[in-house]
Amino acid sequence: MYALSGMLQLQRMYIKSLSLRHFRTYMRLELDLPTGPILLMGANAQGKTSLLEAIAYLALGHSPLTHMDQQLLHWSAVESGMPFAQVRVEVVKRDRVETLEIALQHAHLTNGNTRLDKRIRVDNRAIRRSALSGHLNVVLFLPEDVQLVSGPPSGRRRHLDDLLSQVYPEYVDELSEYQTAISRRNALLRHLRDHGGDRRQLEPLEETLVRTGVTLTLFRRRVLALLSLHADRYHQELTGGAAWLHLEYQPNFDPQAPPQVDYQMGLRLRERPEVMVDVATLQNSYRKTLQQRRERAIQRGATLTGPHRDDVTFMSGGYDLGTYGSRGQQRTAVLALRLAELQWLEQETGESPVLLLDEVLAELDRTRRAYLLNLLGKVQQTILATTDAEMFPAEFREQALKLRVAGGIITPS
Repeated sequence: MYALSGMLQLQRMYIKSLSLRHFRTYMRLELDLPTGPILLMGANAQGKTSLLEAIAYLALGHSPLTHMDQQLLHWSAVESGMPFAQVRVEVVKRDRVETLEIALQHAHLTNGNTRLDKRIRVDNRAIRRSALSGHLNVVLFLPEDVQLVSGPPSGRRRHLDDLLSQVYPEYVDELSEYQTAISRRNALLRHLRDHGGDRRQLEPLEETLVRTGVTLTLFRRRVLALLSLHADRYHQELTGGAAWLHLEYQPNFDPQAPPQVDYQMGLRLRERPEVMVDVATLQNSYRKTLQQRRERAIQRGATLTGPHRDDVTFMSGGYDLGTYGSRGQQRTAVLALRLAELQWLEQETGESPVLLLDEVLAELDRTRRAYLLNLLGKVQQTILATTDAEMFPAEFREQALKLRVAGGIITPS
């Protein structure tokens, strides 16, 4: 039985209402949402994924699907010459109800050009991006998430940044400062390569990279260690104990040895206590590496060392799933990771995050489907998008709120 009573044992966090204006396929949407499972049903390209994206947008401060906010604007708003979009939710938390809002609007500049301004508000109070952390936590599972295992390292770094930014505002600030310093150092490196100059101009930017880069690395190391433990447990349950899973952190610089793994035997050994290296030692190591690689960096016109080049490897059964795993193995690993994130966020915040699932059952066998659906009974609110509601057992469908999505219009089903 897909019992929902387990949700009552968790702290309350759920979306009470959602409002969209000129966002993707939605001209205007006003939707009240209950706790428990919510099924979004409809054909492809009707707005199911866009609704999940809108919710994640408020949790992350950016879209999980595009780097360009311009793409979020409804085409009719752009054609009308009044490009504007708004995403707004009411979030029920332990002791209060909060209103979160992000608005996009073109602003005219003095030089005649325009830019797309983003304004973030909590309870009608303007805030910085970092202050959005903790107001709404989500775990989002998309079909393309299999690329987290097999795709480029940039996707895995962005995934870590998104997860940490939901909890730690200081991480958002440090990441922003680090990225700005990287951009400025790269510009200076190219100037030194093309025009020459004093290499000591790099030192202030390098000190910023050293300070912020070590902070990012330590945050990432900690969350990966915890996620790996949780994901391994879920992975073994999903595979019937047939395979373990280890998330191996690969920092671009770090004198600390990673956990010991015997890949020949295909068994994870007891993790060694990590070498106790303080922050000053890590900073000295990073500073020294930046200095040693200066000439090469100038030749390349790019910063070659730092957490902007970190990576994560998914190891199982003695091999790298990103290189040798089947699509089914990769998808199972990502599902285990998402469930681990759910548990980690709950432990870190004391509240159950909102779970957003897009076609999650499509490539799972019957056993894994049953396992996942039973876990949903412990989540305060889950929104599932699907083209085929028949994949869900009748008992589950009876307990879920069913909504039909067609052309950006949502109706009860």
